[in-house]
Amino acid sequence: MIMVKIMSTVLLLSCLVWIASFGVKHIPIKYVRTEGVFQYLSKDEIKTALQPLVMTSFFDADMQAIHQAVSELTWVDSVAVKRVWPDAIDIKIREKKPYVRWGQQSLVSARGEVITPKSMEPFMTLPLLQGPELQQLKTLEIMKGVNTALADQSMKMVEFTINDRWAWKIKLTTGLEILLGRNEQLKKLQRFLKTLDVLGQEQVESMAIVDLRYPNGYAVSWKPGTEEIDWSHRFQTDSDSNMQ
Repeated sequence: MIMVKIMSTVLLLSCLVWIASFGVKHIPIKYVRTEGVFQYLSKDEIKTALQPLVMTSFFDADMQAIHQAVSELTWVDSVAVKRVWPDAIDIKIREKKPYVRWGQQSLVSARGEVITPKSMEPFMTLPLLQGPELQQLKTLEIMKGVNTALADQSMKMVEFTINDRWAWKIKLTTGLEILLGRNEQLKKLQRFLKTLDVLGQEQVESMAIVDLRYPNGYAVSWKPGTEEIDWSHRFQTDSDSNMQ
């Protein structure tokens, strides 16, 4: 009698342990929570990527696979994934932020990452950056330096191009194009910017193209209808004012 009771107790405990173990292991995932501020990333994209990976139990869910699936979405910059007892998966996502357009079909983030959206239409107001293939980061860093120099003169860039021979070209919001060539580009740009006070705002706004590819000066193409400037009078006036 005692032996039967002991065996029954052992069997009952074994069953309870098996049920507890089996139950915990097969707890379904009830919640998948995503955290982040999204401007371009849609929740439908996230859901589609996650759905086949979370139709499993809490402990069987592959965190690495979930991380990888979300990371591969176009607009995802970084991901953090963790289990939250007893039945949830928390996913923190940081979205990529476009900085400029890269060519005609892509964007570049401030860190130089290339983003290829489904449509470029929402991003047409961003400045256009064009450069040698696979050189987006270097081209972007040069552009930032040029932007800093232009900002001191309240000038704003809409296009910056470096061709395959590494010659630079700038286009401003006013329509002015600045050709910088392949050598000492920043030095030449700074030299040009220093002459703007002498030229005056009206003359600067009348410029169509400024060619800085000369060792000691630059050439200007004027917009149609611009009156001829008496340079000797202008520099003489400026000289006289300095003497006073």
